[in-house]
Formats: sequence, structure tokens, C-alpha cells
Amino acid sequence: MTHLKIVSFTDRGAALGKRLAGLLPDVLTERYDRAGDPSLRQTFLSRFAQQAMVDSGGIVFIGAAGIAVRAVAPYLAGKSLDPAVLVVDEGGRFVIPLLSGHLGGANALAERIAALLGALPIITTATDGRGAFAVDTWAKEKGLAVYDPENIKWISAALLRGETVGLASAFPVEGRLPRGVSLSGPAQCGFAIGFDLAAKPFPHTLHLVPRIVHLGVGCRRGVDRARIEAVCAEALRAAGAPLLAVAGVHSVDRKRDEAGLLHFCDGLGLPFTVYTAAQLSAVSGTFSASAFVKETVGADNVCERAAVKGAGGGALICRKTARDGVTAAVAVSDWRVSF
Repeated sequence: MTHLKIVSFTDRGAALGKRLAGLLPDVLTERYDRAGDPSLRQTFLSRFAQQAMVDSGGIVFIGAAGIAVRAVAPYLAGKSLDPAVLVVDEGGRFVIPLLSGHLGGANALAERIAALLGALPIITTATDGRGAFAVDTWAKEKGLAVYDPENIKWISAALLRGETVGLASAFPVEGRLPRGVSLSGPAQCGFAIGFDLAAKPFPHTLHLVPRIVHLGVGCRRGVDRARIEAVCAEALRAAGAPLLAVAGVHSVDRKRDEAGLLHFCDGLGLPFTVYTAAQLSAVSGTFSASAFVKETVGADNVCERAAVKGAGGGALICRKTARDGVTAAVAVSDWRVSF
């Protein structure tokens, strides 16, 4: 979590909020002292909550739990979209995650804040309370995107009943499986790790997607976002990889200010990395060479080399796709499921 908003309503709460912000040097914190900051006294808490639910990774309310619940309730968007929401009493004795305990990281943040303040974390999620495997927490730790978060409940409920949950993976599995999870045998519910979002190895299947796919993109100057998006979608379809699996977009350094590329990445929330011609030329492998591209940018290929470079030397799963002044290629990082 990189962006946390701390809201307080009393002088005592403001002092605790200031202390907490100082204890989290690695987190960008914004404090909203509604008692001490005159500029906030005429503002509406509901407006603040609406914006904070969209643009922050977490909100810590220092005060009554009821205030926090009423403030955020109208703006709940879903299990995979809501930020972490926590409450700390103004005495700093208890830390309670209210929302997004697993996927949003509220439980982990509550434990961290409690340790810093010498408080007691009040964790109410059943899997944590019983020490059961929490598939959504594990997915977040491993960088897996959850395609259908509404199916998490089937996994959690089965484990809490003591039933076996299945695991189907398109990638090698390492480590000791959690108690109640099996790679073999029938199961009424389970989770599938891979790129095939239509696969249904279990009657109730939760799809987890490793974000290990990298897009390499080249384009003519002035190409708009729509054309870039269309060619990248075509390359991903050819690679058999969903957009959800994309970890980043990569190109040559002369494209660092290309408006269409920047809008494409910003619109999808994807990091954009550029490399020099020398860095691209140094990437090992067999690529679709072009004398024209070599003369223009200094490397014989941009999209394929950039994709492989971004994937840490991973394999190309779709070579150059070219159309409408855009080229795109797809590479995948070497990755394994680990427990």
C-alpha cells in the first residue's frame, strides 16, 4: 500500500494521526484533521469519502466505527475494487479492519499499525480467525489478479467446513500445499491458475491470473490510443493471454513522450518502461529484424526485443503483430506457483 488517508475528528485523534503518519515512512500519508484544520470544517465527510474510495489505497478513520461505516457505505464498489478501510479508536488501543481485509490488505495493515501503536488488532475474517488458508490473501502476496472475486466465497466456505478445495495450474507448483488444498481428486470448488478464463475444472472455479505478461510496442509518431489498444488486443488474443495478465508495457526510449502510448498505459493503469537502442540490441534471441527500423531507431526490432527485455528474458508468446502504424509483441516471464 503506497497511499493512505488518515481522518480524525478530535484533537486527541489528530495527535494520534500525526504519530501514526510518522511511523509509516514508506507510505504516502495524507492527514485530514477535521477538528484542527479550519479549511475542513465546512466540508462534507461524504464528499471526502467518495473521493478517497477512488484515489487511495486505504483509509484510516480515527474515531467511532459507525462514522466510518456511514461515510463509505454509499461508495462501495466491490470486493476487488474497494480500498482498505480501518478504524482506530482515538486512544490507540484497538485497530479494526472494516473493509477489504484480504484483497485490499486491510488485515495486514491493521496488524502493522497495531504493532506500531502497541494496540490490539481486531481481525474478524473467519479464515484468519481459524488459521485457514485465505486464497485471496495468498493471491495478493503472489501478485495474482483475481478474475472473479465473487467466487472467493466458495473456496473460503469449503475450507472452513473442512472440505477439500481443488487446485488446477497451468504452471509448475512448488512447495507444500496449504491444508485442505489438493492437486488431485474431485472437488466441488477450487481455484485455477493460468490464462484461460473460460476453463472450469471445478463446478465452482475461482480464476487467478499471474501478472507476468509483457507487451512490447512500437508505433509511428502521433498514433492514437485506440489504434495501439486494438493491435495490442490482437497480439494478446494470438498469445492466448488476457489483458488481466499484463504487468507492463515496454518500448524504445524515443517513445517515452508518445501521447498515444502514454494514454494507453494510463488508461489501463500499466507501468510504461523504455529502453535505449543499445539495451534492446543487447537482448538475446531471434527476432523479426527490419533494416528500416534499425536505421530509424538504432535497433533492428522494437516490439519483440522490448517485450523480452521487460519480461526479464522470458519467452516470446506472440511475435510482431503489425497494423495501422503500430507493432506489438508479447512475452511472458518465467514463473512458478509457490506455497
